[in-house]
Amino acid sequence: MAATTLQPNTTNTTTDNTAHNSKFDEEFQLTEDGEIEVFADFEAMDLQENLLRGIFAYGLEKPSAIQTKGIVPTSKGRDTLMHAQSGTGKTAAFSIGMLNQLDTSRPGIQALILSPTRDLAIQTERVVAALGDYLGVHVHTSVGGRSGREDGMALRSGPHVVTGTPGRVCDNIQRGSLDVRGIKTLILDEVDVMLDEGFVDAVRNVIQALNADCQVVVVSATYTAAVHDICDKILRNPVKIVIPTEEITLAGIKQFYVDCGSEASKIDVLLDLYSTLSAGQSVVFVNSRRRAIELGEQMDRADHTVSVIHGDLEMAERELVLQEFVNGASRVLIATDIVARGIDAQQVSIVINVDLPHDRENYIHRIGRAGRFGRKGIAINLIAGDSQRDISKLQELEQFYACDIGEMPQDVLAFL
Repeated sequence: MAATTLQPNTTNTTTDNTAHNSKFDEEFQLTEDGEIEVFADFEAMDLQENLLRGIFAYGLEKPSAIQTKGIVPTSKGRDTLMHAQSGTGKTAAFSIGMLNQLDTSRPGIQALILSPTRDLAIQTERVVAALGDYLGVHVHTSVGGRSGREDGMALRSGPHVVTGTPGRVCDNIQRGSLDVRGIKTLILDEVDVMLDEGFVDAVRNVIQALNADCQVVVVSATYTAAVHDICDKILRNPVKIVIPTEEITLAGIKQFYVDCGSEASKIDVLLDLYSTLSAGQSVVFVNSRRRAIELGEQMDRADHTVSVIHGDLEMAERELVLQEFVNGASRVLIATDIVARGIDAQQVSIVINVDLPHDRENYIHRIGRAGRFGRKGIAINLIAGDSQRDISKLQELEQFYACDIGEMPQDVLAFL
């Protein structure tokens, strides 16, 4: 859906809301501060001491490219656009900047994070809670598929941060369950996906409900015309941070392909790979629920500890599978694109694409599950050499992301 439909609805709005709607009509401006200051260490960012403790306990040692530029402007309350590909640490960047502004000595919702999917909203809750552990932050996720009554009760208890999906959040605002009066920061995560999925009206309604001076942070993995349009309408003198795609695909994730000869041979090749791959956890991506289930059964028979996740699972089942994998109960996660953006397991070092994605945009989200926060990772693409479709897709990915996907060497684990 084109973002040009995102227009203020001035009917029955309060004075504060009308003032906030004026943000839609302002000209989009880049910051006039010149070059964005880069902070090479978390200690140099003037963050709360207990927040630093949470950062280091979470396993972050040095900030990634997006974090070196994005944390400080966000922590100072500036409207910010963060554009970087998946796997670069955007979630930690906006979470740290937001957490540094919280007053956890008092209850009440001070920050709202909107995500396009329930899985991503739940994952964001985990990241925020972990980073803010020593601050005593209370985080709640408000998404569909959960009891509306229990959701409302949790919101009324006064969490500091709410993560959620646009539809459920809008419903709770309209019902009075979600008190927006104390919200100082709104974060629109993966806004490119929210626009594609038709959440424009819900996003608009949330923005209209907030105070006029609320900070807005827009996070996007793809910088489309629709994303530019929404930034044009809602950001005030923003700090604009763009990390080029080339820096991401080449920075820490080495990409390879394996010619399996035929489609029918891919499973045998995968099992052969796992007889030699022994580094950490891995995610295997396929394009269909049926293929995920079948592959899971085959790997289980081969004595591999696997978890399987796909879109037909109930939300509670998906949460359980992800939690088990994150906790290390299984070594391999077989998944469809339902989790291409929503999983954050820091020990994942290898991503294997049994099927190349239908949508090339999902490729970077898939391989971004490895090499999180600047760590090294490996992406292995299985192709059927007798299939022109696979060969053409691989070439298209190389051209689109300006990267080189070479044949996998025997010593592939040396790249970790």
